[in-house]
Amino acid sequence: MTLPEVPDTSSARVLVVGDVMLDRYWFGDVSRISPEAPVPVVKVERTEERPGGAANVARNCAALGAQTALLSVVGADEAGQSLARLLAASKIDASLHEDAQLATTVKLRVLGRQQQLLRIDFENWPAHEVLRAKLAEFEDKLPACDVVILSDYGKGGLAHIAEMIRLACEAGKPVLVDPKGEDYARYAGATVLTPNRAELRQVVGQWRDDADLASRVERLREDLGFEALLVTRSEEGMTLFSAAGALHEPALAREVYDVSGAGDTVIATLAVMLASGQSLAAAMKLANRAAGIVVGKLGTATCSIEELKG
Repeated sequence: MTLPEVPDTSSARVLVVGDVMLDRYWFGDVSRISPEAPVPVVKVERTEERPGGAANVARNCAALGAQTALLSVVGADEAGQSLARLLAASKIDASLHEDAQLATTVKLRVLGRQQQLLRIDFENWPAHEVLRAKLAEFEDKLPACDVVILSDYGKGGLAHIAEMIRLACEAGKPVLVDPKGEDYARYAGATVLTPNRAELRQVVGQWRDDADLASRVERLREDLGFEALLVTRSEEGMTLFSAAGALHEPALAREVYDVSGAGDTVIATLAVMLASGQSLAAAMKLANRAAGIVVGKLGTATCSIEELKG
């Protein structure tokens, strides 16, 4: 398969807005079963922290060489401070509004012998006042970006997403949305949506074959005014649906280690390539390659510009 040439991304400017979280990993060895309950005992030997959610999207944009700004809400807590440090280390211009009533979302994964044994989530919803302040800053940041990513993880950080889409469109900025839930009407007018197969099925129902899928997506696209939908389909690759029809890219054959965060890499690569002057079709091919690289890594990971060039 011939890939488009990877462009110079150094002048690409991407604004990421959405739900951030801190991904914590506890790695250890499992050598016995607990005498208290039939569960493995993990002797933790190493811990690691990585930005998750919209913060992982931003980290992927930065790894691809783009000038990246991130706008989100965190709690006034240790996890929020850790996220800020990690983002600064990745050279991301992060504006994290603090909400004293909010606990920063943390996903704690316990792994034994590189296998995930348990995930524990800590989360609640941000206050309306903090979100309103974020909306005002979003409007201020629009002129300094080429592409906007709205990364919706359903944690409440995008309560004003319809207004954000309107403001971005008025400013002439393409809007890419990683959607959540069954109601895509809140994303009406966005440029590109990037649902995975399961997420899309929630919205359009089960399809019989590719022709039925294309028909259902086209109806959705026209009804809500999207320029395109890029549907990631796991082992089936990904398909771009637009007015020009359906364009399919098969999955790049390689060992799949961990698919968590692959959707973040796809939307980040798409945005950076569009901001660097690539067509949507060319950007999709490069996003497909980037996804093939990150699924070979453990946990939320990034694809660097050097890896993409291969």
